[in-house]
Parts: sequence; C-alpha cells; structure tokens
Amino acid sequence: MPVEEQVILVDEKDQKIGLMNKQEAHEKALLHRAFSIFVFNANGDLLIQQRAHSKYHSGGEWANTCCSHQRDGETTLEAGQRRLEEEMGFVVPLKEVFSFTYKKAFGNGLTEHEFDHVLFGEFEGKPVMNPEEVADWKYISLADLNTQIKANPEQYTIWLQIALVEVELHLGTKNES
Repeated sequence: MPVEEQVILVDEKDQKIGLMNKQEAHEKALLHRAFSIFVFNANGDLLIQQRAHSKYHSGGEWANTCCSHQRDGETTLEAGQRRLEEEMGFVVPLKEVFSFTYKKAFGNGLTEHEFDHVLFGEFEGKPVMNPEEVADWKYISLADLNTQIKANPEQYTIWLQIALVEVELHLGTKNES
C-alpha cells in the first residue's frame, strides 16, 4: 500500500505550522511548501517537461524541469535532488535562487497555494523521464518559451508563467519590451 503523501503547511514567512495529506491541503487551499527546478544547458536553454496527462491537476501542460513538495525533515535541496531523479532520471547540483508565493484554483476542486522555492541547475544530457510523471520534454530558449506562452498560455502551468519573470531577472535575460 502506498504511503500517504503529506505536505508541509507553512505561514507567509515559510515557517512550518503543520503537516497535512497532500490531497486535503489542495482541497482546502492551504499554503504549503513546494519547489520548482529550472535546469539549463550550456546554451542557456531551459529543460521543460510536459506533465503526464494523468496528473491530479495541470495534466498535459508544460512546466519547468521538475516541481514537487518537500517531505517533513527534508531540506529543499534534498527534495529537489530526490524528485529530479524520480521524474527526470538524473541528478545535478542545485542552488536555491529565490522564492515566491502563489494561489491558483483549478476546475477540479483543487487549489495550489504554495510557498515555492526556485532552484537552478545545469545539465547537458537527455533525461530518462518517468512516464507516470512526465509525458514529454524538450530544451527551449527563454525567448521562444515566452513567445509560446504568450500565444498559448493554457498549455503552460501557472507556476511556470509566474516564476519565469523572476527567473529571467536573476539570469539577466529579461527583455523589458
């Protein structure tokens, strides 16, 4: 029998206030800790993934390289390494760059309300994706990604769209046009 997955409930300063079943936390729209990984190649292209169509929300949408929730007692970097290997089949050094909070209701009665830690890494190879988590992947330039998001925002996760603005600011690639 699978272990019930819990998320770490936090306040607006990312201080732990409790644990809750992942599904229940999303049903109640409670703020919880999460992370989003952005892995780039030497050309500065971002490795993005298309979420498996069977995911509990945002199935089939394109997202950053990997994202998930920390487990109780696990650091953000440990959680990032664990999920990057589980979803994409590789491990690289990661560094935390910034964090943000967002809230988005989905049509299925679930709401993401996350204190999201953003991690950067570098990788040159091809991932070995877990088909239960990932339907497809590709490297894409940030300019092309922005163009595609503007043309078809519904094909991209909300957290990718929100984080991408600050990702570009941290990389010094944000075009203020």
